[in-house]
Amino acid sequence: MIHLSHIHFIRGERHILNDVNVHIQPGEHWVLLGRNGSGKTTLLEMMNGYEFPSRGTVDVLGNRFGQCDVREIRKKIGYISQSLMEKLNLSDPVLEVVATGEYAFLRFYQEIPQDVLDRARVMLERVRIPHLADQALGSLSQGERKKVMLARALMMKPSILILDEPGAGLDLFERERFLRDVNELSKQDITVVYVTHHIEEIIPLFTHVAIIEQGEIIAAGPKNEVLTPENIRKAFDVNIELEWYQDRPWIKVLD
Repeated sequence: MIHLSHIHFIRGERHILNDVNVHIQPGEHWVLLGRNGSGKTTLLEMMNGYEFPSRGTVDVLGNRFGQCDVREIRKKIGYISQSLMEKLNLSDPVLEVVATGEYAFLRFYQEIPQDVLDRARVMLERVRIPHLADQALGSLSQGERKKVMLARALMMKPSILILDEPGAGLDLFERERFLRDVNELSKQDITVVYVTHHIEEIIPLFTHVAIIEQGEIIAAGPKNEVLTPENIRKAFDVNIELEWYQDRPWIKVLD
């Protein structure tokens, strides 16, 4: 599905990524875990073809970036990020915002086909907010907006869904409701890649984790093998104990 091989990313004198290797196979769902500024979002930008490595290769859905039309590949990738949210018009009705996902528009300037609106309502049902269809996007809470973004991303029936720190800015209630909807994606034929620096967001859906620190991969593989106190200490420089409950990791910070 996604293969990042020997990736180096250099800007000026800064080596942002250093020989990074991440290989995501069909049926796997991955979390990229690391501190702020560790290089997580840069990796996502490469998966989407918005950034290209200084050295190394990026293969997505059987296509090598640099040797294909990246715009066509992006049509098969759902992407949720704060930067995308900021480009949307907050005065637009939620139903129209979701419908834009069908064409990867930011907003409509013409009549929306009825079948597209019908599918947008189905997506809102899927994320449990059909009652918000006619409200303006700007009137919603942060958690509700994230659900709208998820519904919008699913409109195109993507093969890959990439989420860049979607829990940022959410309180505990809204975060857990959003994570519940993400966990439901296990029932669909879709590969999920999720970026976070919060270990407790690694819900049962996720099968694999890559821990990144200062542009290098500390460990990558099945989550139960990668998420160890030793690896987490290396990444976050904090002494912790790790416990698993209902297939989710939870940490206790030690003195």
